[in-house]
Amino acid sequence: MSHAVTILAVPRHYPLDVAIPEHVLTRHPAYRVTVCRDAAGLETADTVIVPGYDEPHRPVPGELLDGLRHAYRRGARIVAVCTGVFAVADAGLLDGRQATTHWRYASQLRELHPRVTVLENRLLHTDGTILTSAGATGGIDVCLAMIRDDFGAHAADAAAKEVVFTLVRGPDEPQFTDAPAGDRASLRATREWVIDRLAEPITVDAMARASHLSRRTFIRRFTQESGMPPMRWVILQRLYAARRLLETSDWPVERVAGASGFGTAANLRAVFRRELGVTPSAHRTTAETAR
Repeated sequence: MSHAVTILAVPRHYPLDVAIPEHVLTRHPAYRVTVCRDAAGLETADTVIVPGYDEPHRPVPGELLDGLRHAYRRGARIVAVCTGVFAVADAGLLDGRQATTHWRYASQLRELHPRVTVLENRLLHTDGTILTSAGATGGIDVCLAMIRDDFGAHAADAAAKEVVFTLVRGPDEPQFTDAPAGDRASLRATREWVIDRLAEPITVDAMARASHLSRRTFIRRFTQESGMPPMRWVILQRLYAARRLLETSDWPVERVAGASGFGTAANLRAVFRRELGVTPSAHRTTAETAR
């Protein structure tokens, strides 16, 4: 399956925000990545990526906004990196939606576009077919999220390994944390400890002990760093693990459920329906079709 990705190099764009998606996405053979500077380049794109740009309060050319609107109306996915969200908002595509951006520009986005619900300090966010993300390395996160959605968790793992990046970060994680560096390092080690033991029973108390912190302190620091409560994070990691197993093995659903920590096939099916809106078997079929 071929997927056309067009990076719209808007005026005053940050070169890094163009280079990162071009570098990451071309590592997957199904993506055809091009860079354009005018609306004509958007006409056949399956995904349009708008990189961040300087002075986002200044409007981009109207023809580019028209191109974004047209691409969205015909079903293209729109991805904004960093301040690229301002162009998407200027096109009216974010009215009534949630979005994120680099923390430095969140207040400005809210002021200029009051009809957009701006999520503070969020790594990336998906609202329908529009993805918004933080800047700099947040561009890598959004590319990996695209690969995971298009071709599965296993493909995203491979892409992350290729660019020497970790998939431990989730979309709800903050862009930054005010916790001391030592605390962040210890909780990173704890998260890796959990990932190595997903098939085993995992409790908040066990995670706190592994972090050498009291339960209360652990919950506070973990939520501050990851953007979600500890057990919510564990469920998502188990979900990622189950997705990978469904995509890369012929194991029955019951075995996948046990290996990923859900225990039973019924529990796994319930989580899949709640989080992804599909059954494990349907996810496996979709992943096989994508390959």
